[in-house]
Amino acid sequence: MLGKEYKQVIVVRTDIQMSKGKLAVQVAHASVIAAFIAYKEYRKWFDKWWDTGQKKVALKGGDEKNLLAIADQALRSDLPVGIVRDAGLTELPPGTLTAIAIGPAPADKIDRITGRLKLL
Repeated sequence: MLGKEYKQVIVVRTDIQMSKGKLAVQVAHASVIAAFIAYKEYRKWFDKWWDTGQKKVALKGGDEKNLLAIADQALRSDLPVGIVRDAGLTELPPGTLTAIAIGPAPADKIDRITGRLKLL
């Protein structure tokens, strides 16, 4: 019998223009922030995710309002959430919300929130 699946989902703004490099860095920031939160506050989930290959999925999130609503729903569901706002040193104005990450956590808990979103 297979064990429970653990993953992390990164949801990216799709209503703003970012170069591929900028996008990659914003996804990485979100992933690391959420993983550190999970490491400190959801250690069992983090360890299971780590031991099973650190599955990550990148999804299209729409605009800032939608990303904030997704993040709020995840926080209310007691999931680790990382929120990235750009420093504004290169392509975007300071404070621009670019991405959020949810998890690592059980995949079924994350899917209840993000299951309707399309792959990036």
